[in-house]
Amino acid sequence: MSRNPLLSTHGLTAGYGDFQALFGIDFEIHRGEVVAFIGANGAGKSTFLKCLMGLVATPPGTVRLDGEPIARRSPHESVKLGLAMVPEGRRLFAGMSVEDNLLVARDHGRRLPEGGRAWTLERVHALFPVLRDKRDARVESLSGGQQQMVSIGRALLCNPRLLLCDELSLGLAPLVIREIYAALPTITAEGTAALIVEQDVGLAKSASSRLYCLLEGRVTLHRSSADVSRAEITEAYFGTSHHAVA
Repeated sequence: MSRNPLLSTHGLTAGYGDFQALFGIDFEIHRGEVVAFIGANGAGKSTFLKCLMGLVATPPGTVRLDGEPIARRSPHESVKLGLAMVPEGRRLFAGMSVEDNLLVARDHGRRLPEGGRAWTLERVHALFPVLRDKRDARVESLSGGQQQMVSIGRALLCNPRLLLCDELSLGLAPLVIREIYAALPTITAEGTAALIVEQDVGLAKSASSRLYCLLEGRVTLHRSSADVSRAEITEAYFGTSHHAVA
């Protein structure tokens, strides 16, 4: 792992009007790393991803890519810098085919350095073969898991350095969830990092090298995923040890 983080935040605060959603978030992720964000509904996890993508305004200097500040940018500019999001709810284009939903991203992503290996339609098909079989089907005819694969494939075709994944497992069957998460090592093998926001704490632990827990907009835990205990997660998740985390 590189000593210098790919992306980091420094005392990040954010909110909506008079409502403050995040309080002083310090975070870092390195090339090829999978990091998980856990926390209850309303903890600020999705807001954090939106800050990274430029969907929510952030104070100058609080978000840095390769050490350089990247505040005050549009989501389109974020994609060009190498950030891509797999949004909660997938947000695919109904009425369009699977292939058209994928190709819409092809001309809007990051330009690779010379010798860089781009994500192509063929590579996405190799990752999720069902998308080749369903290439001409309207995207709304797919199962939820297949739609999630389209959403991931669309993000990959932007050639991201950092993939932001918001609730990949939400509403999906366990077998499909395993198939989707099994793709992560292939995605990160060439240096792409992945930040996963996940409600399933066990899944978040097993898929990541480190995890952060948010409670009411504050980081209450940051540990190696392999070393953190259930008791520590429970305390961080709820702010009390008198509850249990599934």
